[in-house]
Amino acid sequence: MQKKWYIKSPKDVSVVNDFRSSLKVDPIIAELLLQRGIDSFEAAENFFRPKLEQLHDPFLMADMERAVNRMQEAIEENQKVMLFGDYDVDGTTAVALMYSFLKDTMQLDFYIPDRYKEGYGLSKEGIEVAKKHNVDLIISLDCGIKAVDKIAYAKTLGIDFIICDHHTPGDTLPDAIVLDPKRKDCNYPYDELSGCGVGFKLLQGMCEHNNWSTDRLFEHLDLLAVSIGADIVPVTGENRILAYHGMKRLNEHPRNAFKELLKLAKKQFPVSLTDVIFSIAPRINAAGRLRSGRHAVELMVSLQLDEIEQLAQAINQDNIERRELDQQITQEALDIITNRWKEKESYSSVVFSPTWHKGVVGIVASRLIEKYYRPTIVLTESQGRITGSARSIRDFNVYDALNSCAQFLEQFGGHKYAAGMTLKRENLDAFIEAFESYAKENITPEMLVEEQEVDLSLGFNQIYGKEENRMKIPRLKRILNQFEPHGPGNMKPVFMSKNVFSTDMRLLKDAHIKLSMTQPEHDVVIDGIGFNQAESANIVAAGVPFDVVYTLETNRWMNRETLQLNIKDVRETI
Repeated sequence: MQKKWYIKSPKDVSVVNDFRSSLKVDPIIAELLLQRGIDSFEAAENFFRPKLEQLHDPFLMADMERAVNRMQEAIEENQKVMLFGDYDVDGTTAVALMYSFLKDTMQLDFYIPDRYKEGYGLSKEGIEVAKKHNVDLIISLDCGIKAVDKIAYAKTLGIDFIICDHHTPGDTLPDAIVLDPKRKDCNYPYDELSGCGVGFKLLQGMCEHNNWSTDRLFEHLDLLAVSIGADIVPVTGENRILAYHGMKRLNEHPRNAFKELLKLAKKQFPVSLTDVIFSIAPRINAAGRLRSGRHAVELMVSLQLDEIEQLAQAINQDNIERRELDQQITQEALDIITNRWKEKESYSSVVFSPTWHKGVVGIVASRLIEKYYRPTIVLTESQGRITGSARSIRDFNVYDALNSCAQFLEQFGGHKYAAGMTLKRENLDAFIEAFESYAKENITPEMLVEEQEVDLSLGFNQIYGKEENRMKIPRLKRILNQFEPHGPGNMKPVFMSKNVFSTDMRLLKDAHIKLSMTQPEHDVVIDGIGFNQAESANIVAAGVPFDVVYTLETNRWMNRETLQLNIKDVRETI
């Protein structure tokens, strides 16, 4: 499937030259900074050296004073408090952070719902467990903002609630103390915090109220960095400060839980936020998908090396099983779509099997979009209901699409690009038809072409300077490392080079291309790898010029570091 390459318009040359002179950087770095809205020395300093002193006052968040006072009451009266977190990375890291910080200050326990018996968010079962254990206060983390009925039920049992959430509220807020920067009546300066980030702000408020040193709180910023990466929230503003210092903490003073997970993932320090997303986050998520999110929390809060090693091994095994399920179900789903497309091409992909594992349907939906770029829903059967996950494409709001089919759904929730739903078996065919109809009415042919964004066009001679040692990491890459951590709002710079030839090409595992490349006009030869780019092998091996889109990466092998291009796409030079 051919992608459409979108190359960003270059900034005015005079603006770039003025900026690079004041900052004393080369034009490539100046252009990339300007693309990110960084146009002054002060803005650049804040970008490259974010300071914890720049974090916002937590009491700017609506209900923060009420939340801190209620926490203080629980401490002073020795009340029992339950932390109720979602079973994903954001929820479990939020619980781990708050539990680790407060466990010696108040009577504290935590609860992670069973993904299959209780589903997403607050559950009646969890509230009843709290009642059974005489809990006075529940603090929900990464969930609760729409749980109006369940929180009303908790109130009838005499249980108070503090909600720490970052999802968009419904029309009615629950009758509780609600910390959520997306509240319409909340004037907090930054509304893109993760769920763990909102919990962190509550703890920051507690530190300020009690005149506690924040140093001990900042020791847990590694957990917050993992939540920011895994939940794919923007790495801008306050999130950038928190992620920057969280990754610094993770690399310089890693907790044993993360050291063990990275060892099992065969990752060496230092690691990036991208490494976290692909190494730590899937393993934490796997616990909630196949076993219980509680095991992930126990791993992250434990101080016992033997326990950490055992839990990490078990969670890693969950991740191996999750990958096997993912591959098997993805292939089965691809076969269904391919056979269906032989009859008629659709505007959406909705697939169902009663035997598929509920814990991986969201991952499978994302995999299917890589092959068939369409809004995609993967459904399975669980406890007498059809349940599944949706993933979307650029400019198509899958939440709105589900809302248009609401008459066929028992419940649904999510946002523009990802959602979940439950429906009765007898409504399945009608739902598939309604979803396809909505997609057909709201998708243009242009939307069905995946877009590859490119920051800058480079010659290989701009990657390595004339005097630079080609066997070492070039200065450009070393400076680009300081753009970390990357994520939405600050994605890793993507470059394009034209008129490239391969000097050597191999196919790895029938899936990936490994090659050396050069441009005739330059004497630079650079290695590259294209994961899952086997279909491009004919282009790069044909001896004809091609254009390549890539990011600059450091390849570590046998204690040696070399530059490697991570190839995003290739096409024949026109």
